[in-house]
Amino acid sequence: MAAEDLYLVPDIQAGHFHQSEIIVKKSRFITSLGHTYGMEECRAFIAAVSAKYNDATHNCYAFNGTRPDSTTVCGCSDDGEPHGTAGQPMLNVILHCGVGEITAVVTRYFGGTLLGTGGLVKAYQDAVKEALASLPTMQRLIPAYLDLQLDHANTGMVMRLLPEFRAQIVKQHFAAQAEFTLLLPKARAAEFAALIQDRSKGRAIIKLHDR
Repeated sequence: MAAEDLYLVPDIQAGHFHQSEIIVKKSRFITSLGHTYGMEECRAFIAAVSAKYNDATHNCYAFNGTRPDSTTVCGCSDDGEPHGTAGQPMLNVILHCGVGEITAVVTRYFGGTLLGTGGLVKAYQDAVKEALASLPTMQRLIPAYLDLQLDHANTGMVMRLLPEFRAQIVKQHFAAQAEFTLLLPKARAAEFAALIQDRSKGRAIIKLHDR
């Protein structure tokens, strides 16, 4: 499988945390990482960690709910720390770590010594980096979905192409025409669609989408 078809995500089951802790001038910084896809899962993870550590001084967070090279589902919060000293520095680490579908919550228990603006930025970034260093990851396919409607006479041609493009049938329905929903690597979806159009002499109805 081509490298462009894959990206790394945390190898963590839903509802579980990957955690690490650092101490900076007696303040405890506990980082919780989760595998989260989309805004809803990111928010749910943040809420779960914040509830677990509801006695903490701060529960700052940063998240990227999709693949590493995208900023379409991301966000952060300082949760009461001075503006720009926690959430954004954490997000900078998350967006450049090469791992997608990830949320980080850094829980701080204040140790009595002020760290200053620069000290806070470094502490929150170091806390996330420490957790990422031991994070288990796995590869995830960058998917595309293809809705296909064509004459029954062309179904054999479609079936023969599936293995070549590593495509799978998600749904199929046979009525006046054959209808399929296929899952395949996004990097080859446009090529597959163009080939189907060519071999069906332009009579196939094709729609590509991400979900």
